[in-house]
Formats: sequence, structure tokens, C-alpha cells
Amino acid sequence: MFLHGGWLHILGNMWTLMIFGRGVEGRMGPGRFLAFYLFCGIVAGFAHVLSSAGSNVPTLGASGAIAGVLGAYFLLFPRARLLVVIPIFIYPLFFELPAIFFLLWWFAVQILSGTSALHLASAGGGVAWWAHVGGFLAGALFFPIFLKPRRNSQGWPKRRRGLF
Repeated sequence: MFLHGGWLHILGNMWTLMIFGRGVEGRMGPGRFLAFYLFCGIVAGFAHVLSSAGSNVPTLGASGAIAGVLGAYFLLFPRARLLVVIPIFIYPLFFELPAIFFLLWWFAVQILSGTSALHLASAGGGVAWWAHVGGFLAGALFFPIFLKPRRNSQGWPKRRRGLF
């Protein structure tokens, strides 16, 4: 989880972590967020091993753990607005998009790419697609365990209504 395949790999991962990690860490606190991040990375690693048990190619990168952060963000902040840029030739097109749509699209791309990589060896491109899927699902399913308890005005833990 702490090694990367080059500067672009680490910059892309850290940029994604900066965008989505701040909000999730704010709801968990730094210690709980670190535990959550490591947990998601480990689950993502297991998902990759299950999807490519016969492979002898080593994996590296924080993408599976960061995918867990995306899974938590997906449920914690679905209405957050993201500024998205799509380059059209040399002109950038900027627009805002709700986080839920962006993250659903991202997750669908991971599943489609992972499925094609299972059927065509050349389609994987060296990316651990199923680690992304496993990390995202781990983050979406287990983030409530890592949330800070909410406190009332006297400092006592509040009872939660609903899941979050």
C-alpha cells in the first residue's frame, strides 16, 4: 500500500486521497481514519488475490485503500458537488457533478474493466481492478464502525438515528 509505480501513480493517488479523504477523516478523526484506510487496503488486497490467484505479478499502490475512502464518501456525502474537468482537444470543459454520480460512474468502470480483464489477459493493463472494487465495497460497508461517536451538549454520546 505504500509503494507506487512512478510519480504519476503516486500523484494521482494522493490527489484523489486529498479530495475525498478530508471529509471522511473529518467524520472519523485521524486515528480512526488511519485504521479504516489500512483495513480497506487489506480487504482490497484480498479481493485482488481472490480475482487473480494464479498470478505471480506483484501489486503495489494505495488505490485499493483509497477506493475504500471513495466508498465511504459515496454514502457520507452523496450530494457533495465535485468540480470535474473533461479535456476536449486543448480546451478544458469544467462542470459540477454530484459526488454520487461521479462515484457510481467510477465504480461501474472498475467492474467493467475488471470483468474484461478476467476474460482478456491484455485488457487488465497492469491494474488491479478487483482491488478497487473490493476496497470500495469494504469502505461502503464498514465505514460506520469507524465513525466518531456524536456527542450532545453535555459531552455524552448521542444515540444515532439511522445508519449514519
